[in-house]
Amino acid sequence: MTTSHAAAAPGDELDKRAVRGVERAARRSVKAAKALAVTDTATKNKALLSMAEAVIAESPRILGANARDVAAARESGMSTTMLDRLTLTDERLGDIAGALRDVAALPDPVGDVVRGSTLPNGIQLTQIRVPMGVIGVIYEARPNVTVDIAALGLKSGNAVMLRGGSAAIHSNEVLIDVLRWAVESVGLPADVFTGIDDYGRDGARALMRARDFVDLLIPRGGADLIRTVVQESLVPVIETGVGNVHVFLDSSADLKSSTEIVLNSKTQRPSVCNAAETLLVHEKAAKRLLPKLLSALDAAGVVIHGDAATGELAPDGVKVRRATRRDWVREYLGLEMAVAVVPGLDEAIAHIDAYSSGHTEVIVTNDLRSANKFTAAVDAAAVGVNVSTRFTDGGQFGLGAEVGISTQKLHARGPMGLSELTTTKWIVLGNGQIRGDAGGGAACS
Repeated sequence: MTTSHAAAAPGDELDKRAVRGVERAARRSVKAAKALAVTDTATKNKALLSMAEAVIAESPRILGANARDVAAARESGMSTTMLDRLTLTDERLGDIAGALRDVAALPDPVGDVVRGSTLPNGIQLTQIRVPMGVIGVIYEARPNVTVDIAALGLKSGNAVMLRGGSAAIHSNEVLIDVLRWAVESVGLPADVFTGIDDYGRDGARALMRARDFVDLLIPRGGADLIRTVVQESLVPVIETGVGNVHVFLDSSADLKSSTEIVLNSKTQRPSVCNAAETLLVHEKAAKRLLPKLLSALDAAGVVIHGDAATGELAPDGVKVRRATRRDWVREYLGLEMAVAVVPGLDEAIAHIDAYSSGHTEVIVTNDLRSANKFTAAVDAAAVGVNVSTRFTDGGQFGLGAEVGISTQKLHARGPMGLSELTTTKWIVLGNGQIRGDAGGGAACS
């Protein structure tokens, strides 16, 4: 970190220990990234399998550290949703190890040819995928994310710097130590993974300013975290995660599919960003669908926030709280759902346009024209027809683990797997060609 990029703005001084510590870590990460960029696929896969074995072998140590984090979080009053994200179990560690093996089995994107051609003068052009370099990730209370990021970073040839937050500090410290040991055992530099939690919030802010060393920064967490990183970072950012997700039941939707899709989207794991938060129902289907749907949601423990029409159609015994504008924009991340009756498809699309976070939107319909219009008109990273919103996930899409789900349009959108953690470069092969004309200057001139 040079002085110009590491220094805080006037009146906004960062702790010097944090700045120096992050700079030292970043320098080591750059060195490790250069070594990893030229590492062959077989060695990277061997490292990933070693990481999987190490996670299982060190599970008592990992779970012990996680228990300390969970106990402290529970004592501090952390929500049930966040506690679920924080908690590791033997089963979840098994899933984490399985995800590492899955990433090892995926194709290596590094070196893939994106396009190529031979110019009339004989020059051969090839555009290939190459690693980003050093990727920083700032996230909250999600120790499984530590391993997901490490796996994808390694396979795509990138070193990663990890800021996992104070809530998971003991879990992440042990996990990073285990992963560093595992990659070192196969001959790779341990600094392909670096944790900076010891430097606290000032360390995270120093990471945001480390433009000389860090090539990409990815925030993964709540809206406040993402907003802070986007607004303060000098390092290029990919925005991820916030999921104000909608399910729209068209006039032709049948009760069975609608119920199964809505319940799965909302209740299978309500604490994640691809869980549905708002249900929109075509007014022509409302009397047919809503009473039984509201009963099913109520029976599943879902708190319902509805508009006037929803309240009128609620069966006896089902309480509907009157929705306000705040409910249309909320990412509940729990067993709550906003429900509205809309006049038609156009109004459903307009509602989504007004309140969506651009994550995932789904229509349930038996009308092909409605499906086609919805998928064409709705602007989101993933748009589904007759499917649960829960499928917007790197693993479900066959990408292996994911760094996050990008809700922006540059440089990646949707679940971010291996290819999304690469950039490209042009290889220009000639045999002595020189350019004779003086026109057509490059855009940088």
